[in-house]
Amino acid sequence: RPMTAEEWQIVWFTAWVSALSTLLILPLGLAAAWLLARRDWPGKSLLETIITMPLVLPPVATGLILLKVLGRHGPLGRFFHDTLALDIVFTWRGVLTALGVMSFPLLVLCSRIAFEQVNPRFEQIARTLGAGEARVFFTITLPLAWRGILGGMTLAFARALGEFGATIMVAGNITGQTSTLSLSIYQHVKLGQDRQAYRLLAVSVLLAFLAVWTPQCLLLRPRR
Repeated sequence: RPMTAEEWQIVWFTAWVSALSTLLILPLGLAAAWLLARRDWPGKSLLETIITMPLVLPPVATGLILLKVLGRHGPLGRFFHDTLALDIVFTWRGVLTALGVMSFPLLVLCSRIAFEQVNPRFEQIARTLGAGEARVFFTITLPLAWRGILGGMTLAFARALGEFGATIMVAGNITGQTSTLSLSIYQHVKLGQDRQAYRLLAVSVLLAFLAVWTPQCLLLRPRR
């Protein structure tokens, strides 16, 4: 039996919200990775620990924290609701936030390693020739680190595709609004709808494979 329109909507929603979350965390992720790789300051280890926490905390625990912070009675949730008339919890924005928070550490860790592998002498030579910090970053550091950054974006996107625990806490599983592939597979299995679950599982596997395989083709290209 072919996939229904509702199932295609779930696939499309999962794909675009995962891609958008990856793009939104990219600027902050690169900034954090560069600071961790190139600067030392008091409290650096604390920041590293905070960034890494979503990787070691149970996803539902991270989701519960987000629920308390972003709910209407939470500090950020109250601000968005009262000031901008926006709700985060149990909307697609909640899905976006949960995916971004859960995938952020992977982007930072991979990008940090990529920045650390860039020879600082190249950057110093550019500075001695009069290049400012912004120009050094965009013309020297970023091009030399792009492979690691692409790898981090790939892992972040793949993590977002499969996110479950934090998402169900922050956004629930509202049909047509917050249902992602992972949430829908779980719902179908719970209701005994194995055929629908396996169809979405096949799509999930395909998307995950393409998300990882496509950048690998770029990363394995010979370096000039």
